[in-house]
Amino acid sequence: MDFLHTLTLGYVASGFLVGTLVGLTGVGGGSLMTPILILLFGIQPVVAVGTDLLYAAATKTAGSFFHGFNHTIDWRVVRRLATGSIPAAIVTLFALHGLGIPSHATNAIVSRVLGVALLATSSALIFRQQLLSLYRRRVGPLDERRTRQLTIATGTVLGVLVTASSVGAGALGVTALILLYPELPVARLVGSDIAHAVPLTLVSGLGHWFFGNIDVQLLGSLLTGSLPGIFFGSALASRVPDKALRYILAGVLLLVAGKLLT
Repeated sequence: MDFLHTLTLGYVASGFLVGTLVGLTGVGGGSLMTPILILLFGIQPVVAVGTDLLYAAATKTAGSFFHGFNHTIDWRVVRRLATGSIPAAIVTLFALHGLGIPSHATNAIVSRVLGVALLATSSALIFRQQLLSLYRRRVGPLDERRTRQLTIATGTVLGVLVTASSVGAGALGVTALILLYPELPVARLVGSDIAHAVPLTLVSGLGHWFFGNIDVQLLGSLLTGSLPGIFFGSALASRVPDKALRYILAGVLLLVAGKLLT
């Protein structure tokens, strides 16, 4: 019983830590929570991903209410992303769980996808400005039709990554939107990305629940810690340099990716 109590406190503390980082940086939820559950607590990768997806759905819903109240959501962008991501999420769920793949093979696939997604996320954090500059020089402005097509394609990629690894909706999604919609304020792009993450993580999480990949007690413990953590991190956000935080987070993600891929 003491061991279970200690384990539960560990889950709550992890939720608080990740919630604080999300409040500080706006990213890092799935990027950190899923690896922590796998590497620190020994949770099976598919269960860690499924539980983290419903955890993300709950926290992103709260964030969406905040952004909706402040009118920082572009629902046109959300619809376009969801057009690609929701079908991709459903297809990915059945590919992982409905094609008779053995559980050990599924866990191995999820670990590899998670490692690659973490590498991409850390790169987006470190090289965001360079990517933006290169894109502006090489591509330039896009017409409305092309922008819509690329937004749907972005949603498709995010649907696969998020469903398989619970990573990608934060740093990767916002970076892609900055490239596609340079005329929109960053706060509006962040709000749109968060709003899109709600249906994506909910559909993906419910799919994992249907296939038995959710630990409800674990989910409750994580939320118990993360919600206060988000408020705490948000209060600290104005006092900590954003650039320093991004580099620290990117470094942690690179170390975790290396651990998962070796």
